[in-house]
Amino acid sequence: MTVKGAERRILEAVAVDAIAAFCVLTSSAQQVVDRTVAVLSDGTRTELITYSDLLWQLALQPNTPLDPPRKEDLQQALQTLINQRLFALEAQRSPRPAPTDKQVADKVQETLGHFPSTAAFEQRLRQVGFESVKDDNFQRLMLQRLDIENYVSFRFESFVVVTPDEEKKYYRDTWVPAFHQRSPALLVPTFEQKQAEIHQTLTQQKVAASIERFVDEAKQRVQIDILFDV
Repeated sequence: MTVKGAERRILEAVAVDAIAAFCVLTSSAQQVVDRTVAVLSDGTRTELITYSDLLWQLALQPNTPLDPPRKEDLQQALQTLINQRLFALEAQRSPRPAPTDKQVADKVQETLGHFPSTAAFEQRLRQVGFESVKDDNFQRLMLQRLDIENYVSFRFESFVVVTPDEEKKYYRDTWVPAFHQRSPALLVPTFEQKQAEIHQTLTQQKVAASIERFVDEAKQRVQIDILFDV
């Protein structure tokens, strides 16, 4: 058996074991059998994505139905989690201090801000197996997500450089024409008045482009096995 073949056999065994060791989630009085949906491996580390992970992702998305979840939402959640796990695998190569309790608490409050009330959000959490925002498993989930966000910020945002020439070109070629189209009768703000906004826009564009390149390249070197069609 080749090395590649052996690695695949080991990965399949891990996946089978994970599926066999299923648990039962309670969602709106319906029982949902948890199972491994996807496995990612870079050859030395493995990340699993379970059906409950997908439900947890949907619970954090406002106006996304949970009972029952829509197929298209589950599929989108799977792609989102695959990308997150790609970052998680990469982050393990660069040990960093874990997020503090305050940072996790702030992240929870930020998430709550996307919902009408804490009670409404906690109702969604209970549908996918959490007791409340104080649930240890929910806190652990938020810590993991924050850790990935911190890694992305360090990995991509810290090294972005936007030059004054790029800012002026964007102002001249993109910002001003767009302003004229939106508000033809108004006086155009000066470059100096909009420079900080333009700098932020260009920074976000460069970060997004870097993240997209990273994900595309990571998918070429990481083995991703979809085990269950959601």
